[in-house]
Amino acid sequence: MLASLLFLLAAAEPLTTVASVDLARYAGTWYEAARTPNWFQKKCVGDVRATYTQEGPEKVRVVNECREANGKTSTAKGSAKVGGSTAKLKVTFFWLFYGDYWVLELDPEYRWVVVGEPGRKYLWILTREQNPPDELVQRLTELAAKKGYDVSKLVQTPR
Repeated sequence: MLASLLFLLAAAEPLTTVASVDLARYAGTWYEAARTPNWFQKKCVGDVRATYTQEGPEKVRVVNECREANGKTSTAKGSAKVGGSTAKLKVTFFWLFYGDYWVLELDPEYRWVVVGEPGRKYLWILTREQNPPDELVQRLTELAAKKGYDVSKLVQTPR
């Protein structure tokens, strides 16, 4: 009961991000440890990763990849632009349609990140390690819960 009350209180607060993100340090490959289910990753069954390449002070190339059930690799290419601060990006894979990509929590050494969007519908836990320790994923899950996300919906990403 107390956990439910804390979730409701946190979800009522405006979502906050980190102060800023050094896009050059953020560039590179990130591995998905967990996510909330979503329609655009429906075919992904494992080995989910995102590679970011900085293409200017406010633009990033995005390449998302995952393994499908048939063993093939699915690839989605897009771009992101700064949307007010470097912690709030606008990402597109379909030209005119942009989605929010907010950096909610970020390791000072850029080893892990918690990413979401202001409606708290989508959430990703990403790390630089393909197989992060369970304790780290649990700690990041707790950080997401404190931000008002319903972490009971999170699914672990098979590696």
